[in-house]
Amino acid sequence: MTDLHPAVDTPAVPPRRSRSLRSLFARTPDVPARPTPGTVTLRATGLTVQRGARTVLADVDFQVAAGEIAALVGPNGAGKSSLLAALAGELAPSSGTVQLEGHALAHWNHADMARRRAVLPQSHTVGFPFTAREVVAMGRAPWLHTPAAAHDDALIAAALAATDVTHLAGRVFPSLSGGERARVALARVLAQDTATLLLDEPTAALDIGHQEAVLRLAAARAADGAAVVVVVHDLGVAAAYADRVTVLDGGRVAADGPPRKVLTHELLTEVYHHPVDVFDHPTTGAQLVLPERGRG
Repeated sequence: MTDLHPAVDTPAVPPRRSRSLRSLFARTPDVPARPTPGTVTLRATGLTVQRGARTVLADVDFQVAAGEIAALVGPNGAGKSSLLAALAGELAPSSGTVQLEGHALAHWNHADMARRRAVLPQSHTVGFPFTAREVVAMGRAPWLHTPAAAHDDALIAAALAATDVTHLAGRVFPSLSGGERARVALARVLAQDTATLLLDEPTAALDIGHQEAVLRLAAARAADGAAVVVVVHDLGVAAAYADRVTVLDGGRVAADGPPRKVLTHELLTEVYHHPVDVFDHPTTGAQLVLPERGRG
């Protein structure tokens, strides 16, 4: 019988190439190396951002290094949250660049970026009735199929304990108070375990004790080699915890440097349009920053 479909010779895939293809499709995502202390992990250069016709950031230069806490301060509408969103890749610049670990943000896909930086937004909403532990576990999602996933349970437990929400682990997230949700959201960021942390007003909904606990956590992460950017309204917090302070005013950098150099009576009074006292604590010598108040 005549073969109506004669065999067609097809070139064999060379064994070496076959092995390389198999290894490509079997390859798991890389676990990024931790930057050495002092290495700049996140840098903005000439950053300008517009929202509609309004310029919210104008020619901003900013950087943060491993082992450092950089505080963003300034009056309402100064551009603090906009700068944080642009650094996170959540707000596209009109001009200028943002680099994460030496590459433009466009170089990284979402998973690559999430393994290098974690973001704590101002608002903490979850659309489904996940438990607090499930919300914290979301921070481990970028590490799926990597060797780092072996540490998921330990990192989730440590983050719950560090933010004092272990007892809330089984509670449904929407049922929590504002302060409890804020601490669970921070635990998610801590569990993500990245080299750079971007925190937008992490103490806003917290009582004094938990505020200090959160700031100590940020300081501990920096001491362990993370680069931490934190938006704060309390200038005393910036003085106490930041290695570097960037003062924003009208979308521009009004000053940048160590707290004692930047947080001065003259500059802050001008930026905030209200007299600001800056002095040293009589016992500890710590820098204190308070609004000037009249005696009634």
